[in-house]
This record gives sequence, structure tokens and C-alpha cells, in this order.
Amino acid sequence: MAGAKQRRRKKHRGTQAGTVRRRGRTSRPASRVEARDVARQRRQNRFDRPPSWRSAFNRAILAAGVFFALLVIVLKQKLAPSLSLALVMLAIYVPLGYAMDKSLHRIRQRRKERQTGE
Repeated sequence: MAGAKQRRRKKHRGTQAGTVRRRGRTSRPASRVEARDVARQRRQNRFDRPPSWRSAFNRAILAAGVFFALLVIVLKQKLAPSLSLALVMLAIYVPLGYAMDKSLHRIRQRRKERQTGE
């Protein structure tokens, strides 16, 4: 029978003077309020970044892949026409997605400027 699992103990490293320095909690915020503030700041930073063609392309690849899978698996279409239709959808999704991201970014930036101006 296996023994009970015990939590691994961390060694305390002492200095020559005999004092022991322990690391504080570095991985998590100290309180729930602080965690909420960190999450809010990260979200704000994510929304402040301007849109990129790479992100629009990645999202379009995902959408075209799902579209292709639906055509082949659910609708039982042949592979060649489904692939060509998925590529057409990819060509449409990339610029459309970038334009949508760009317009949403502009709206957020205007709203942010209005709030700081008040």
C-alpha cells in the first residue's frame, strides 16, 4: 500500500548572519481586489493594441477551417469543392475581419479619449 502523499517542504536558505530570507508570494496577487485590478489592466492593454493582419488571418483560418469541416462532415460535400469554397471564404474573412477590428479599435480609442477628457 502506498504511503500518504505529503506536501514537499521548501528549504529555508539562511545567510551567514543567521537570518532566514523567504520569498513572498510572487505568483499570485495578494488579494482579490488586487487580482481584479491586474485582470482589468491586462484587458485594457489587450484592447489598446492596434489590430494586426496576423490576428485577422489567424481568426480567418479558424473560421474557414470550421466552415470546411461543416461542409465535409455535416453536409457530406466532396473535398475539392469544399476546399475551394473554404479558400474563397478565407479570402473574404481576412480583410473583413481586419476592417472590423480596426473600426472597433477606433471606437474604443474615441471612447477612451472622451472618458479621459471628462
